[in-house]
Amino acid sequence: MTSLFLHADINNCYASIFRIFNPELTGKPIIVLSNNDGSIIARSQEAKDLGIKMGQPFFEAKAIIDKHQIQVYSSNYPLFHDLSTRFHNTLGTFSPNQEIYSIDEGFLDLGNFYNTNLQQYGRTIKQTVWKWLGLPICVGIAPTKTLAKLANRIAKKSAKANGVLVLNTPDHITSALKIIDVGDVWGIGRQYAIKLRNFGIYTAWDLSKVTDAFAKKHLTIVGLRIVKELRGEACADLEIEPPAKKGICTSRSFGQPVTTLNLLEEAVATYMTRSAYKLRKQKSRCSQLSVFLETNPFKENEAQYNNCKTIQLPVPTNSTLELINYALIALRAIYREGYKYKKAGVLLDDISPATAVQGNIFDTIDRGKHLDLMQTLDLLTRKLGTGIVKVAKEGIEKSWKMRQDYGTPCYTTRMEDILVVR
Repeated sequence: MTSLFLHADINNCYASIFRIFNPELTGKPIIVLSNNDGSIIARSQEAKDLGIKMGQPFFEAKAIIDKHQIQVYSSNYPLFHDLSTRFHNTLGTFSPNQEIYSIDEGFLDLGNFYNTNLQQYGRTIKQTVWKWLGLPICVGIAPTKTLAKLANRIAKKSAKANGVLVLNTPDHITSALKIIDVGDVWGIGRQYAIKLRNFGIYTAWDLSKVTDAFAKKHLTIVGLRIVKELRGEACADLEIEPPAKKGICTSRSFGQPVTTLNLLEEAVATYMTRSAYKLRKQKSRCSQLSVFLETNPFKENEAQYNNCKTIQLPVPTNSTLELINYALIALRAIYREGYKYKKAGVLLDDISPATAVQGNIFDTIDRGKHLDLMQTLDLLTRKLGTGIVKVAKEGIEKSWKMRQDYGTPCYTTRMEDILVVR
C-alpha cells in the first residue's frame, strides 16, 4: 500500500475561536494573551500584518494596540480545549486512523484513499469543519507527514490552492520543495537552518538532495528521516495513541503575590487535582512527587526565596486525595513566612502503568474505594467539565488564580455562559 497523509490545522486558532461567538470580530485585528496577561501568544492575520510579534510582552505592544484598536483577550483554556476536541472529532469522521498532533492540528492516514478525488476530499473536510464548527482550516495531502505539513503551509498562502493542496506527483512535489525555505521545513529549527545555509542549502529541495551520510552527520538520525520524507519516503507513522508522559507538571504564576500558607495550599491542591486527572487519563500512576515555590525574581527590591521538596511515595498511586495529602506535606516543609510568592507548581514523576503496581503489606489505603471514587470523578469531569466536583482543600474564591483582565465566557462548557438566541 502506498502511503498518503492528510494534515489539517486551524487558521489562527485562538482568534478564530473567539470569532465564532462574536462575528463582529471578523476582519478585525485580535491578540490573545498568556497566563496573567503577560505576553502575546496568538494573533489574527490582521494583527500579524500590523507588526505584532509572537511572544511580545503585552505592555510593549500597548501603543500599537491602542493606535489600531486591536481587540485583546485573555486565554480561555476551557473554550479552546472544547473547540479543539470538536475539531479533532470532526476530522476523525473522515478516516479511521487519526493522530491528534496538537490543539489545532492533526493528521489522517489516507493510504486507502488513492482512488478518491483527493482535492475534492480535502475540500469536503475544509467545508465540513466550517459548517459544523465555524472554524477556518487548511488542508495538505502528500505521501509523507513532512510533505503534508509542507503542502498545508503552501495552501495557507496560495490564492490558487484556496486552503487545500495535494502533492502526489513528482512534479508537484519538486515545485513545492523549491519554494519552501529550509528553515520552514517541519523539524528543522533555527540553529539547523543557519548551519544548512552555511553549506549552501537554502530550500527544502536543496535539503532533499543531500546524501544520507551528510544528513546523519550534520542533522542526526532525526534529520535523516526528515530528508527521506522530503524525498517521498514515509518514515513517520501516525501516533494514534500518544505516548505516555514520563513526567506531569502543573504550575502557574499567581495573579497577585501570595503570602499565606492557606492560599498556597489551595493553589497546590488545585494544581495536583489537574495533574492527577492527567495521570489517570493516560492510565498511569506515580511513585514520586515534587512541590516547588518561587518568589518573583524580577522584584529585586523584595526578599527572594525558592525551594522544592520531593517525596517518594510508599505505594504508586493516581488518587487525587492521596496525592494532595502528600503535596501539602511537601509544601508545609518548604513554606517560609515573610515572602511574597509569585509561583507554585507540582510535578509527578517516576510514572508507571496503572496495572503494574506492587502492593505493600503496610498499606492502609482502601485502594478499591479510591479507584471507584476517581472513576466517578473522571466521569463527571468528562461529561460536565472541570471543577464540577472539588476537593475542599482547593477552596472557593481562589484569590491567587492568574489574572485575566480580558476574559471571555466559556460559551460551550458552562451552562450560564451558553449564548441565548433571541
